[in-house]
Amino acid sequence: MTLRVRLHDGAAIAVEVRGEGPTVLLPVNPVPVEGPQADELRRWGADPALGRTLIDGLAGAFRVVAFDYEGHVLAAPKPGTLTPDNLAADLLAVAGAAGADRFAYYGYSWLAVAGLQLAVRTDRLTALAMGGFPALGGPYREMLKVTAAAHAAAVAGPRPRPPAEPGPPADPAAEPDWSGVEPTLSEAQTRQFVTLYEALRGFDERAALSRLTVPRLCFAGSADEIDYDERWGGVRVSIGPALAARRPELEALGWQVHVLDGLDHMRAMQAAVVLPILRPWLAAAPA
Repeated sequence: MTLRVRLHDGAAIAVEVRGEGPTVLLPVNPVPVEGPQADELRRWGADPALGRTLIDGLAGAFRVVAFDYEGHVLAAPKPGTLTPDNLAADLLAVAGAAGADRFAYYGYSWLAVAGLQLAVRTDRLTALAMGGFPALGGPYREMLKVTAAAHAAAVAGPRPRPPAEPGPPADPAAEPDWSGVEPTLSEAQTRQFVTLYEALRGFDERAALSRLTVPRLCFAGSADEIDYDERWGGVRVSIGPALAARRPELEALGWQVHVLDGLDHMRAMQAAVVLPILRPWLAAAPA
C-alpha cells in the first residue's frame, strides 16, 4: 500500500506500508536507485538498494512504514522550518496516515537524531533504535559547524576542481576522504540542516534521556570518526568513539549499545550489519 502524506510545510511525501505485525517507522528510500547514480553510490561504499533490503528484512515480522524522508527534504527543502518540533510532527503525520497509534522507530545518522527528538515529544513510541549517532555525547556543535560550512560553500558556488583532487576511495572498503568532496547541494538544501542543528544547540541530552522509558538501542562503528579540514569547519565528528566512551552510562540508563568493531559510518549502515541487530531487538520489544 502506498500513501501520500502532507508534512508540516504542505509538501507531500510517498509512504509505503508493507507486512503485518507491530508497526515500525523506517525513514528509508523504498525504491532502489538505478543507473549512473547507483554506480556513484557504490563508489562511495553505499548500497543503492539499502532501503528496499531493510524493508524486506523486516516486513516478514513487522508492519513496516517506509518513507524517504532524506530524499524528500532534498527534493522539497525546508530551509527555515526543519526544526526538531516540525521534524517530530512530520514523523507523527506519517504514523497517523498509516493508522499507527503505537509504533517503533529506526533511523540512521541524522535520522537517528530525528528519532530521539520524536521520542521526547510523544508517548506513542514503543521502541527507539538509533544507528550512526550516539544517544549521549552527540556531535551537535560539530555538525552545526560542518553544515554551516556546507551552506557557505553552497552560497559561494562551486570552485574549480583540480584534476588530482580526492574523490571516492579506490579501495571500496576504505572510508572516503570527505574533506575532498565538492558541495553539490543548493543553498536551501544546506540551510535546512543549519536550521536543524542551530535549534539543537542547547539540547540537553541527559535530561531528555532521563525521560525515556521505552526500549532503546544505539549502535555505531568503532571507526566512525571523521576529521574535516578548515573548509568544512575544522572539526572532528566523533560517532563510534563517542558512543564507546559513554556506553557504560547509556547501559546504566537502560540502553542496549553495540560498538561495531572496525566499521566506519558507511559500512555500519549496511543491511547485512543492521538487520541482525535490529530485527531480534525489535521482536523482543513490547508492541
